[in-house]
Amino acid sequence: MGHSSSPAQASGIGVVDKSVAILGAVAASPCTLAELVEATGLPRATAHRLAVALEVHGLIARDAEGRFVLGPRLGELASAMPDPLVTAAGPVLAWVRDECGESAQLYRRDGNERVCVAAAERLSGLRTTVPVGSRLPLTAGSGAQVLCAWSDPNTLHGVLETATYTARTLAEVRRRGWAQSIGQREAGVASVSAPVLTARGELLGALSLSGPIERLGRNPGQQFAPVLVAGARRIAAALS
Repeated sequence: MGHSSSPAQASGIGVVDKSVAILGAVAASPCTLAELVEATGLPRATAHRLAVALEVHGLIARDAEGRFVLGPRLGELASAMPDPLVTAAGPVLAWVRDECGESAQLYRRDGNERVCVAAAERLSGLRTTVPVGSRLPLTAGSGAQVLCAWSDPNTLHGVLETATYTARTLAEVRRRGWAQSIGQREAGVASVSAPVLTARGELLGALSLSGPIERLGRNPGQQFAPVLVAGARRIAAALS
């Protein structure tokens, strides 16, 4: 006999509560119909009818063995949710841009690449545009240095071997709390970056500023790092 594990918060709308129970069971592990009945405590006919209805809407799918698994529609719905990090970064990126007069970006690490997840472009003149969604290697640039300096060294295999910086550089970046690069990723472009860290010191992303070397100079960290470090702290504070 199946045991009931209905949702802790029942809405009083039976069909919704039962459907949520089914989704919860399937999220825990792929289920045959018998396992679904066991996990939810629903009658077999009810479990089958609701699971098939959820499958029509793409909220549930079947794996190669015919078991119920979470469906693609859930991923689509999740991807449409606002990203808290990007939301928190928006006003700060604009502030960094206005303070420094150069384009600002926010990068996240994805494997051996970094992805630009938000940006605030310089409003006029020569710009170093990095469109949102751009994927750049972790082997060059101040943003890459920051993302690697605060990453587990065991996850950096293959990066340092081909990087334009060394493990010693990363240790120095971590010690002083920011990174700079001059013509490292792209000729003629300089950048400065600081880590966005949680209160526990976990890396969320890299806040960066980039522009032509003739404007940023050969030691841009001296002038711009304080703004980026303050901006990174603002983003972290907005998330906490």
